[in-house]
Amino acid sequence: MSSCGFTTGRTSPIIITRARANMRAAFFVQRRLFHKAHYGPYISESSPNLNSFRQGEGAEEFIVSNPATGESLCRITCASPEVVNSAVNNAQSAFSSGVWSRSPAIHRSKVLSKLARSLEARIPELAKIESLQTGRTVREMQAQLGRLPEWLDYFSALLRTNQSFIAPTQGKLLNYVDRVPLGVVAQITPFNHPLLIAVKKIAPALAAGNSVIVKPSELAPITVLEFAEMAEAAGVPPGVLTVLPGFGPTTGRELANNKLIKKVDITAGTQTGRVLGGIAGANLASYTAELGGKAPIVVFDDADLISAVNGTAFASFVASGQTCVSGTRILLQDDIYDRFMPLFLEKVENIKRRMGNPLNPKSTMGTIISLDHLQRIELMMKRTRGTVVKGGHRMIGKSDLDGFDFFPGNFFPPTVVTEISVEDELWKEEVFGPVVVVKRFMTEAEGVLLANNSKYGLGAGIWTSNLSRAHRVASEIESGLCWVNTHHRNDPSSPWGGMKDSGIGRENGLEALESYSQSKSTIVNIATVEETRQLDDWFADVSEECRYG
Repeated sequence: MSSCGFTTGRTSPIIITRARANMRAAFFVQRRLFHKAHYGPYISESSPNLNSFRQGEGAEEFIVSNPATGESLCRITCASPEVVNSAVNNAQSAFSSGVWSRSPAIHRSKVLSKLARSLEARIPELAKIESLQTGRTVREMQAQLGRLPEWLDYFSALLRTNQSFIAPTQGKLLNYVDRVPLGVVAQITPFNHPLLIAVKKIAPALAAGNSVIVKPSELAPITVLEFAEMAEAAGVPPGVLTVLPGFGPTTGRELANNKLIKKVDITAGTQTGRVLGGIAGANLASYTAELGGKAPIVVFDDADLISAVNGTAFASFVASGQTCVSGTRILLQDDIYDRFMPLFLEKVENIKRRMGNPLNPKSTMGTIISLDHLQRIELMMKRTRGTVVKGGHRMIGKSDLDGFDFFPGNFFPPTVVTEISVEDELWKEEVFGPVVVVKRFMTEAEGVLLANNSKYGLGAGIWTSNLSRAHRVASEIESGLCWVNTHHRNDPSSPWGGMKDSGIGRENGLEALESYSQSKSTIVNIATVEETRQLDDWFADVSEECRYG
């Protein structure tokens, strides 16, 4: 018997065809168990005036497709301007009611902890959904989603441990300072880490007591919509977490433009960040933006060679290079260059050889998110004057790993370009794909200069065995995140954000919780009545010294 259960003799073609059809049908049913065939805006059922909008009557729709196969996954109804406006009003009503915004911190903490456990239970199926809608390998998504409950647990713990303080004011006054929520906040999230980035934003916003509205990427909205349902089931009150699918220029802009929005938090390209930052500023709303990146990986000649090769490959090609901290500029000190490159190119070839069906746990790297993105990368490759030593063209044909057909999908191999100028587009601009450029440097000062030769400043990596050099160079590199002898490490307690054109503000840690709240001083006169009468009558008939301020 073969592995499919068919006899190896002369089997009827009709039987084989039916069997294959049954297998496809079984896969279809299995996929539908993970997500729905149709989604619309997720708005609280407790608002009857919004129920018709949830059905998307007359609203624009789009299809979410699997970038590995081109097949349609589900249909999405966009949030029209009317729906956006009604959803914001609904969220404001929930905030004003105090059902969440004024609930005890311990209550919000318990709900977030319960949501974390619910998320843990669904990680296997959510990982498959992530793989289907992004084209990323299921191995990556299982590892990434496996850590998401940590963000909910972390901010749940902060609610139990973070304390207000007493300001040291003069005189007989008690000045206690609390943190209070902002109100209704808008979050615009990208396709590359759909649920991770959403949870990174949602967790501190909910912990602080806000009403949250999320506009997920139209390329990968499914898991965020599923998460909203989980949140309400875990105890987040109706109207406190809303998800509005749609397109950035319409739904996203309409959301950011609403005068009731008190904070806009986005992860997007730098140009989008500028546009939405202008809108938020005009409305006097708070603003956090994690934008583009062009991370340098600086490998010094005293680095452990094998670790540096493995770490650089991970930095460069995890998520098919579709991360803002992707290690896209590899800087090699002269004495290690000729030893590093053969091993690195061998690693690159090995990654390509083991690419296959993203749902195959053995597959190493997935797809580019869409055909438009793939074609953009191809055009950038055509324009470069560097030397392409690996990759450079989209993948077609069958996988060596599992026979998966690359042709219908958006597959691009890990690509390495050398002999690159700092004026080349591949050096200067974010590719957002598995394309890296390699350049030599001689001295430490030159390495730092090249690392900082970028308008971006989100992430950077340093590989060295010299402890003093590691600290010295890390302090000189202009980036919000700098890893030494590792890359892409992330924790809910560790601030995450960029310098220069890579954004403003920080995710994670106490900074995130505080960015979703504002301080409120309550100043209480604790003097006796007699002292108050004597010292606080500024307009008394008798001229006596009074306190001012």
